[in-house]
Amino acid sequence: MSALSGRTILVIIGGGIAAYKALELIRELKKRGAAVNAILTRAGAQFVTPLSVSALAGSPVHSELFDLTHEAEMGHIEFSRAADLLVVVPATADLMAKMAAGIADDLATTTLLATDKPVMIAPAMNVRMWLHAATQANLATLKARGIAVIGPDEGDMACGEFGPGRLAEPQVIADAVEAALQPTGQPLKGKKVVITAGPTHEPIDPVRYIANRSSGRQGYALAEAARDLGARTILVSGPVSLAVPPGIEVLPVETAEEMLEATQAELPCDIAVFAAAVADWRPADRHEHKLKKDGKATPPEIKFSANPDILRTVGHLKEGRPPLVVGFAAETDKVIDNARTKLAAKGADVIVANDVSASTGIMGGNHNRVQLVTAGGVEDWPELDKREVAMRLMRHFAQMLAEKGSS
Repeated sequence: MSALSGRTILVIIGGGIAAYKALELIRELKKRGAAVNAILTRAGAQFVTPLSVSALAGSPVHSELFDLTHEAEMGHIEFSRAADLLVVVPATADLMAKMAAGIADDLATTTLLATDKPVMIAPAMNVRMWLHAATQANLATLKARGIAVIGPDEGDMACGEFGPGRLAEPQVIADAVEAALQPTGQPLKGKKVVITAGPTHEPIDPVRYIANRSSGRQGYALAEAARDLGARTILVSGPVSLAVPPGIEVLPVETAEEMLEATQAELPCDIAVFAAAVADWRPADRHEHKLKKDGKATPPEIKFSANPDILRTVGHLKEGRPPLVVGFAAETDKVIDNARTKLAAKGADVIVANDVSASTGIMGGNHNRVQLVTAGGVEDWPELDKREVAMRLMRHFAQMLAEKGSS
């Protein structure tokens, strides 16, 4: 059942060409079981009509601050607190500025100032407006106050320019709303979670090594999510340029062999998540001194040996195998086929697959789009911020673990 079932969402529609996407968001929220109320700003009404908004929401649309009928029925203060969450779509530069300054000169801004419920904004504006120092300062202020920010995306603008400023897709916004209203609590309290993250570096000589482009962001986000859900979290990390998250035990390693050894030392555990991008091969011989050119432009010959397969080793343990073993499959083609093959070969319970082709920008980026592959089928998720992906994944793993325990 969706976390939005029985919840009430107040959608505040700002003025901008992206306002039409607010209608798609309302439809998506309703489909997931939410009740939707809407405030349409005067500027927003230049792009979408009150009739279309109310028809999709299934409730009257509100626009005026001093509407005596509605003031008599509930008052705008009550209206500001009746929802479980408020989402501003699109959040224009003007609305963000007013929110940051605490201005309350219409129904939308008065409601936002009076509410005591979570607020989420989905910015959309011209790229130059988005990058302006004033807008970025307002953004920082709103984030510091705990307001969630979804997007903006990068792409072609209606004005003909290209860059950040496009409204996030309605499904992505709906996913963020649903995630924000997930039942609170710590389903992993008392559990131990071991997560591998980042690349491995396989030395050729003292100054050179073989690696890949993994940033470690997804694995680190998974560790933070596991911690927030109550788990004792062990993060076995390859070399990354990320800050050590508080409340997490980080075990720094360099090579695949070191990562396997550190992981095995932390068994048994309840969930093992193998998010690291481990090098499949390592130089068979590690040179003690830097390899030099021979003056003939002849490259040195490097022989390789296979690295240990950490996921397969743990997945096929006869004793001490974690109840839930999760692998990651970063693929550039035949993503699902390769993930299904990996699921069977590695002895995993679930494979989190993603397309890391250069065109996706996922490898080393801040967003990810994953597909969950199990023996029961494939679940396709939309592209989300890696932190959002991490929290959704860890909640999903907690549920899988609970189901295994009750079966």
